[in-house]
Amino acid sequence: MAPREAGEDAGVAGAASAGASAGASGTAGEAPAALAPRARLWPSLAAVYRAQLSRARVARIPLLFVATFQSLGIMVLMRGVVDGGAESRAVVAGSAVLVVAFVALNLLAQYFGQLRAGGGLDHYATLPVPAAAVVLGAAGAYASFTVPGVLVTAVAGGVLYQLPLSGLWVLVAVVPLAGAALAGLGAALGLLAPKPEIATLCGQLGMSAALLLGVLPGGRLPQPVGLLRDLLPSTYGVEALARAFEVRPDWGLAALDLAVCAAVGVASLALATWAYRRAAVR
Repeated sequence: MAPREAGEDAGVAGAASAGASAGASGTAGEAPAALAPRARLWPSLAAVYRAQLSRARVARIPLLFVATFQSLGIMVLMRGVVDGGAESRAVVAGSAVLVVAFVALNLLAQYFGQLRAGGGLDHYATLPVPAAAVVLGAAGAYASFTVPGVLVTAVAGGVLYQLPLSGLWVLVAVVPLAGAALAGLGAALGLLAPKPEIATLCGQLGMSAALLLGVLPGGRLPQPVGLLRDLLPSTYGVEALARAFEVRPDWGLAALDLAVCAAVGVASLALATWAYRRAAVR
């Protein structure tokens, strides 16, 4: 392990156990003190998030450029194909959420696959942090890189397809909820895959599904493909964002889409936490 990574992980351990170690030491001649209580989730989560964010900062610009450039390219290519209306809204919303899928699903699957294969997962398992803090911290750090790209893609798409931009405030909810759902799925794929190559393949297939099923209106797809689209975690974030591009958005349906996206996010992060515990003991 590189010295920088070791120092960051040591900071994770120190920050996570700072609130849990009070009262654990005793003076000479006294009875041994009781073991410190378990590290709390939120301080541990904040420590892991800061460490992961600092570690991935070097690759931030290339990640943002690649994720944003491919989404902008898709919108330009589709400009001569769609007629407007629901199709235009679906293309712009799907391209914006694709930035989240590229980072939170594809790259996170690769990260956890490599972490498991390289023995880094064993090191994390020895730190005094809950399993959920490791998964949520890494997922949050990777999803944070998508915010500028999603905003640029949504604004550029709205201008390109002449869509109203007044409802883009919904991105405040779409990005974290879709990011949580996709990051949980990406982490689970990386942790459950037996080899890092398979984790990479699964992440790329998931991103391809988000691309192919996210930029097309659900009503235009065959029924079997439409069912697959409904199972994709990012679908509901795409639907909510597409409604925001309407002249008179139906915010009730948008809120329902976001609620489903939140429920899927909780389920996918719970799956990723279980996969982390499973991989850590093997």
